[in-house]
Amino acid sequence: MPMKEGMKKIYLYTRFERFWHWAQGALIITLALTGFEIHGTIDLFGFERAVAVHDFCAWSWLGLYVFIVFWLLTTGEWKQYVPTMEKIYDVAMYYASGIFRGEPHPVPKTVRRKHNPLQRLTYVSISTVLIPFQIGTGLLYLFYNQWADLGIANSMSLDMVALLHMIGAFGFLAFLVVHVYMTTTGHAVSAHIIAMFTGWEEVEDVDSVQDWEKKSERI
Repeated sequence: MPMKEGMKKIYLYTRFERFWHWAQGALIITLALTGFEIHGTIDLFGFERAVAVHDFCAWSWLGLYVFIVFWLLTTGEWKQYVPTMEKIYDVAMYYASGIFRGEPHPVPKTVRRKHNPLQRLTYVSISTVLIPFQIGTGLLYLFYNQWADLGIANSMSLDMVALLHMIGAFGFLAFLVVHVYMTTTGHAVSAHIIAMFTGWEEVEDVDSVQDWEKKSERI
């Protein structure tokens, strides 16, 4: 397929980024399915197998999360996720209406800026709030029998922890649904998805650093 005029192809996502993207997606879906079975909502694997798979995936995700944080810190890629309010209104209005009128994206992707301000705010919120919340409630649920040894047996109930963990799970499912939809908003429906397999993505041919980037870059 010929490249659209005014576009260029750049190597945007490394192999590890692509691996962690798909691995996290698979883990989230598996954790959700097994978690719902543990709570008695669905019946797919059988209770004992669901518990075993859920625990395995939970520990795998925790290990992956540690590697992701380490990779971000050692490669400097953490800078891609520094939140900014610059252009965030423009991006929100683009997704709310501009995209349906064929308007250009207000923040084109570049190697130095893979994520627009709205994405950065979302990813930082998930990484610093939702993921630790889910890990914390999951560990409390898993080590319920050790609550007395930790001195927290009288400070909370298992039902409350289970409810909080379920709320976090719905938060991830909501993000997953929105994320899947957003993958279809490129210049072609499959463009973003293909990029997460190959690492190469067609982006607007913009080489100069935009003014909003200069204002928001304080690192």
